Amino acid sequence: MSILVALDSFKGSMSSLEAAQAVKNGIIKAYGSKEEVTIIPVADGGEGTLEALTYGKRVAQHKVEVTGPLGDAVEATYMVVDGHIAIMEMAQAAGLTLVPLEKRNPLYTTTYGVGEMIAHGLSVGCDKFLLGIGGSATNDCGVGMLQALGFQMLDNGLKNVKFGAKGLKEIVEINKDKVISKVFDSEFIIACDVDNPLLGDRGCSNIFAPQKGATPEMVAAMEEGIKHFVKVVGDDDLHCTPGAGAAGGLGYAFLQFLDGKLMSGADMVIKETCLEKYIKTTDIIIVGEGKMDAQTTMGKIPFAIAKLAKKYNKKVVAVAGLVEDKDILMNAGAFDYIISVDNRGMTLEDAMKKENAMHNLEKTIDIALRGLRTTNE
Repeated sequence: MSILVALDSFKGSMSSLEAAQAVKNGIIKAYGSKEEVTIIPVADGGEGTLEALTYGKRVAQHKVEVTGPLGDAVEATYMVVDGHIAIMEMAQAAGLTLVPLEKRNPLYTTTYGVGEMIAHGLSVGCDKFLLGIGGSATNDCGVGMLQALGFQMLDNGLKNVKFGAKGLKEIVEINKDKVISKVFDSEFIIACDVDNPLLGDRGCSNIFAPQKGATPEMVAAMEEGIKHFVKVVGDDDLHCTPGAGAAGGLGYAFLQFLDGKLMSGADMVIKETCLEKYIKTTDIIIVGEGKMDAQTTMGKIPFAIAKLAKKYNKKVVAVAGLVEDKDILMNAGAFDYIISVDNRGMTLEDAMKKENAMHNLEKTIDIALRGLRTTNE
């Protein structure tokens, strides 16, 4: 029997690979070492996307000093596959985790470092970019990124506007004369796990900016700034595209200025890892992440994989550290079994420690699969 283990990370406790290894150990205990187990780490555009898209491939790693979301220097890492395909996570340069809680204010945070990463990729010969844009600290419509690539966002004094969403309302002219020429000969495929437009009640300011430190007054100001920016751009409808509001409007910048293609992070990972090929030849697929609930059915990677597996009538087992809305998950028709990790009476703090988390996951899989084997027999 063959088993495919394709887990997202269990955020705060285990990476995708660590969780998958724990599951593999549980499988071996339950069935014996004769089972064929294949591990493929997955993600859906946020944390872990870099690992998922480069697993098992020969890569060149690049570490570059770029401008962080607060304007200070940070080190960002990206990978190059096949000499010309850059795999990047926006969060390396403009992620919310780079900003201390007390300093979170999307009026001032910038995506400039994302542009610097791309510029570095261009300088080493990359012409295709796969970017995960989850987990941003910004709401600047990608203006910082564009500035780093040579786009001049000019105010009334014909000077580049300052970093952050605050500068959007000052833009009166966009000049492309100094843009790095290779940008327009490159392909940008953007992984995002939201379908929000740029503006409105479901836009980036109203939905995501409060999570990044914005007050209601800031939200209103940023909405007006973005409206002004869209007017200067001369855009009629691209701002309505699903995903344009991802990462504080970074999705919009890729669409409008770089001819980027937006797709769900789950779909990108499934395509780039050739996951469908493995599913076709596997008996059981095990998926999961740290928490599964009703939102899992809205584009999250465990559900996307499970739906693909059902296309080939494969059995799917889901495992998560916490399971909520189990009836909704089961009624979605993609999972055969859903298992919650048994934390063996530990406090949440202890259960989240990597060593404990891996042990508990391994034990849970062992017990659950022994039970399933007995039932099937």
